[in-house]
Amino acid sequence: MASRRITQETFDNAVQENIIEFEMEPEEALKEAIQQFESQGVDLVNVVKTVQNFTSKGSNSKHHVLQALDALQKALGVLALDEMGDHLTSFTEQCSLDFAHRHLAAEKSAYATVLSSCRALMSDELGLLKGVQALAALLDGQPDLLDSEGQHLLLEILQQHREHAVLNAATIRAIRYSCLKHEQNRQDLVQRGVLPLLTGAIVDHGTSADVVREAACALRVMTYDDDIRVPFGRAHDHAKMIVMENDGLRVVIEAAKAFTENPSVLSELCSTLSRLAVRNEFCQDIVDLGGLNFMVALLADCIEHRELVRQVLGAFRAVAGNDEVKDAIINAGGTDLIVLAMNRHMGSPQVCEQGCAALGTFALRKPENCRVIMEGGGALMALQAMKSHPAEVNVQKQACVLLRNLVVRKPDFSQLILEMGAEVLIRQAKATHQDCEDLAKAALRDLGCKVELQELWTGQKGGISR
Repeated sequence: MASRRITQETFDNAVQENIIEFEMEPEEALKEAIQQFESQGVDLVNVVKTVQNFTSKGSNSKHHVLQALDALQKALGVLALDEMGDHLTSFTEQCSLDFAHRHLAAEKSAYATVLSSCRALMSDELGLLKGVQALAALLDGQPDLLDSEGQHLLLEILQQHREHAVLNAATIRAIRYSCLKHEQNRQDLVQRGVLPLLTGAIVDHGTSADVVREAACALRVMTYDDDIRVPFGRAHDHAKMIVMENDGLRVVIEAAKAFTENPSVLSELCSTLSRLAVRNEFCQDIVDLGGLNFMVALLADCIEHRELVRQVLGAFRAVAGNDEVKDAIINAGGTDLIVLAMNRHMGSPQVCEQGCAALGTFALRKPENCRVIMEGGGALMALQAMKSHPAEVNVQKQACVLLRNLVVRKPDFSQLILEMGAEVLIRQAKATHQDCEDLAKAALRDLGCKVELQELWTGQKGGISR
């Protein structure tokens, strides 16, 4: 796998050499340079791969993103506020092309320039909007750029411009980008008071799809534990703060009622609910607030929307961590809807995975629920998912969990499931996916099939064999 990196200058010089020394056409020179570096194991993700114009002396001109940055810096230097908006827009367009453009700009002090531009435009909402959009574009994939001053600025904008929906959406997007894979930014922003501002934005702009979508997504990001540089994050604590201190569950559920015709927004809200269902009482609160009935109706009404279906199934799986909620979902007809959704979207491994996972959670420690799932065709649908997606390890794993949970406390179902062809499919999953081996063995064992269980340690003294 590529691991080496080169500078933009090195790459541009190689393209220039191909054009001047080897008399290649520009596109051919670019292609040759890319192939040359990739064959040497160089990762070009941070390199802008375009052909530059050359002067008569052979020196190459600046990339467009740097030209836009230069123009912005000049306007900022003389406080030409009326010109800065256009330059910020041009810069945003360049940064939106790919990560390489953003990375190149960041190396040339773009962050400080854009931040200063936003400061200079605080009293001009239209200009400030363009500045925040540029900041968000720059932070995408580069959360390390945000410093304490930037955190303070973003929160200040949300506080001072609460009524401006578009500006709120752009600012929240910048916050979200700064918190992805960056635990310290999350903790700093939460400590500075970002959570009430995010839930407040949803309440204040409850009919703005952009604000609600961005705020819901940002709340969800605050519950992530995705920064590999940090051994322990505060994802669980942040989820509790959103729910207990900021009425997050009610805010999200009430917001969803305004977007029954917008699957995109509903998907974000359902996904956020899943991340907030981290405690037994929170799962019950979702039911008490009407969230479960809303999601059941949503699944029935929007079953054709694949992404929304996936998110609703994920939410079912999350809230079913509470045993009483499992029964509530079953009693509301959730099993039939999940089976119908899986059948409708059998081509989607994500829907199949979430469907099997949800049914497997319903079946855990609940013999009566197992009966309902079997009668509703849940086991058969799980086996069909295994047939349809043999290469998808997560589908295979969740299907194995479901099949095992169905028979652990209802062994009478074992023969029925085996007659559906379960053993062959489970053994195939075990042989194909190493990550699925333990779950497959457990399923085979509880189905009554012959399986070799290796005893890794007996408690006896002795050396460790390799």
